[in-house]
Amino acid sequence: MAELGESPLAAGDRNCSVAEARAAIAQALRPLDRTETVELTVALGRVLGADLVSPIDVPAHDNSAMDGYAFASADLRLDAPTRLRSAGTLLAGAPHAVAVGPGGCLRIMTGAVMPAGLDTVVPHELCRVDGDAVTIEPGAIRAGENRRRRGEDLKLGLPALRAGTLLRPAELGLIASLGIDRVSVFGRLRVALFSTGDELRTLGQPLDPGCIYDSNRHTLGAALRRLGFEVVDLGLVADDPAALQSTLEQAVVQADVVLTSGGVSMGDADHVRAVLARLGEVAFWKVAMRPGRPFAFGPLRAAGRSAWLFALPGNPVAALVTFYALAREALLRLAGADPRPLPMLQARCASAIRKRPGRTEFQRAIVEAAADGGWHVRLTGSQGAGVLRSMSEANALVVLRHEQGSVAAGDPVDVLLFDGLV
Repeated sequence: MAELGESPLAAGDRNCSVAEARAAIAQALRPLDRTETVELTVALGRVLGADLVSPIDVPAHDNSAMDGYAFASADLRLDAPTRLRSAGTLLAGAPHAVAVGPGGCLRIMTGAVMPAGLDTVVPHELCRVDGDAVTIEPGAIRAGENRRRRGEDLKLGLPALRAGTLLRPAELGLIASLGIDRVSVFGRLRVALFSTGDELRTLGQPLDPGCIYDSNRHTLGAALRRLGFEVVDLGLVADDPAALQSTLEQAVVQADVVLTSGGVSMGDADHVRAVLARLGEVAFWKVAMRPGRPFAFGPLRAAGRSAWLFALPGNPVAALVTFYALAREALLRLAGADPRPLPMLQARCASAIRKRPGRTEFQRAIVEAAADGGWHVRLTGSQGAGVLRSMSEANALVVLRHEQGSVAAGDPVDVLLFDGLV
């Protein structure tokens, strides 16, 4: 069941910028209070449900950062060659009980524990070795170099990872380095997905005159699964109040979020508003963005359960861009994650782009390396909200901000790369 916070929105109509829409959604949501414990081997892509406190120091001992010779920095001379005598070899994972006195050293391998009294490692290539005699020229090494200190990575009793961390390969390796094989994670966000429209047909059905195949459930479903969410596919829903109410009630019972594309977001039919008014406090928005614009958001309730509705436009590109602009980060937060802002790249625009201030535009584009080592970006062609092919051909979105005007050829623009996004 979704956790409903205090919504700053009243049901009705609202005109807003993309930034205002994002802020209002973020204010309304709070993470689900649902955790489970899973094996580390299946935790990739999950969200850490509680702070992970380190049960050990990492590394557990001072150790060598490279292959070389370990010695005491007190023996290091600055005005003349340092002459040492090797007392043996120390391998990683092998204890060494031989005491090393003044002027002595040990040949040491990367990761081997530094014996007591030795605090510096000189790489092999910076030494002259003749039998067991080792010579280091002045200035080749500084005292204390190439020693990894106990606990310098992670300290016993301190948080190694914070709740809300998305578990990627690096995080899984870090957890494994602590000897931990099970972790507490937030339960997977369940998202009920359906499309509305009498003109839509599902795959495998004959395509009647004036009808189109539904692509939105496939693009949006894939986007949701890539974020690690559980998708409940409720199929197509006719433009009929009884069918819509029944499907919405079913969605609320089964999921934390209801994601729709098509007529629900428009709110131009009285029965749509009436159905949503009976089930919750959904606001219809006109967001100053292109593609996109119509959007509905708010809480729904049915059968003692609750869920958040995100209703997107029906045009294929508009649906996907609106999902990334308004829903993606919100759903990650609802799932317990603390999402990092998506990085923007600056690239020079290959051609002029006409734009009026007062809305945010997301233009499909191809980013390529320039001869001077920078980046340039060119649009994929038609930017119509229904031209899904241009989304497939693109590898990025040019983001023209709310207050920004037209762009001249050669001007720098912000670019959102698809890699990691779609």
